Amino acid sequence: MPERWSDPMTLEPTAPETDQPQVANLSQVDVEKVQAELVRMHQSSAEVIEAGEVELHQAGTLEATAQQVTAHESALGLVEAAEVHMQNSGAAAIRAQAVQLNGYAGVVVAEKAELGNTYAGVVVGQEVHGQRIESLVLLARSVDGEVKTVLDTRGAILMGLVGGLFAGLMFLLTRALFGRKS
Repeated sequence: MPERWSDPMTLEPTAPETDQPQVANLSQVDVEKVQAELVRMHQSSAEVIEAGEVELHQAGTLEATAQQVTAHESALGLVEAAEVHMQNSGAAAIRAQAVQLNGYAGVVVAEKAELGNTYAGVVVGQEVHGQRIESLVLLARSVDGEVKTVLDTRGAILMGLVGGLFAGLMFLLTRALFGRKS
């Protein structure tokens, strides 16, 4: 792509032109892909969103990549962001530095997660704070709040040790019963 110059005599480059709009406001539409610095969606859906900031209200997306994602009464597939704030919303998978979630999530991977009245499949984080968290698996360095989980960090380690011991014993038993005879 050739460089653009403002004046041939001064040879100073101009600011590069971009095709990406600064703000995209969508209401009651379905689109495949949205790229903008700020994306606001109301009662709309998008397959892919790439933005600096995303605001969803009663909206849905399969994939959102942004610095900040805010969702209210919305459904999301894969979310990758520095900060995620979700209220009465659900996501299949969230990967972020900081997550605030009231709702549902399949997988949450975050450095800091604040979960209030949340149902999650797997939660992995450095710090997990919450009012009422129900999860299948919770792996965290620090947990603060009421948590109901099927498998926590200590349980996962114990289950791994017992599973490994059981598998080893089954291997030895199978080899002893069905091993080669010389």
